Amino acid sequence: MDYIEVKDLSLQIRDTKILNEINISFAQKKIHGLIGRNGSGKTMLMKCICGFIRPTKGQVQVNGKQIGRDVDFPESIGVIIETPGFLPYYTGYRNLKQLAALRGSVSTERIRKSMEQVGLDPFLKRHVKKYSLGMRQRLGLAQAIMEDPDLLILDEPMNGLDKDGVQDMRNYLLELKERGKTILIASHSAEDIEVLCDTVCEMDKGVLTKVKGW
Repeated sequence: MDYIEVKDLSLQIRDTKILNEINISFAQKKIHGLIGRNGSGKTMLMKCICGFIRPTKGQVQVNGKQIGRDVDFPESIGVIIETPGFLPYYTGYRNLKQLAALRGSVSTERIRKSMEQVGLDPFLKRHVKKYSLGMRQRLGLAQAIMEDPDLLILDEPMNGLDKDGVQDMRNYLLELKERGKTILIASHSAEDIEVLCDTVCEMDKGVLTKVKGW
């Protein structure tokens, strides 16, 4: 079953065409990879799928609902796009607690479990301001998974992680796939893409090309 459908999608900002007539479907319960250089359009495509940016033309459907018409954002989604932003003088746990309070659907136990699953101590008293880049990435992933979403959109989720952290993250993403999650990941790491992804697409100057698994 196709979980994400992108039809005739184009995005133009002023005189610059960012995305050019993209047509692609991503199946459910798989990990899909996006590769391409900086500025190729990967992040903008992810933002359109998430509903953060409205396309100039075309449409995105997630789980049968059109983004921007039926719903503003996909209904069950966790996202890391660009550097996750957190309140610097709060602990990691308190940051997630504040975010969870906006929806009221995540228990204290679930927040702590999400942090532990990505290798963070929920009882650590250190402020996020003093977190390493890798710890911030882990906290971003904890935030993305804490509501147990069906879809994960992850833009360079391994950024800043050491070798052990990368291996832990790969194992966890594969575990999430086994649990039936659908994952779209952008990465500069050929090894991440090779190990994780069932399908691979390449973005170049706003044009999408299928590379593997179709």
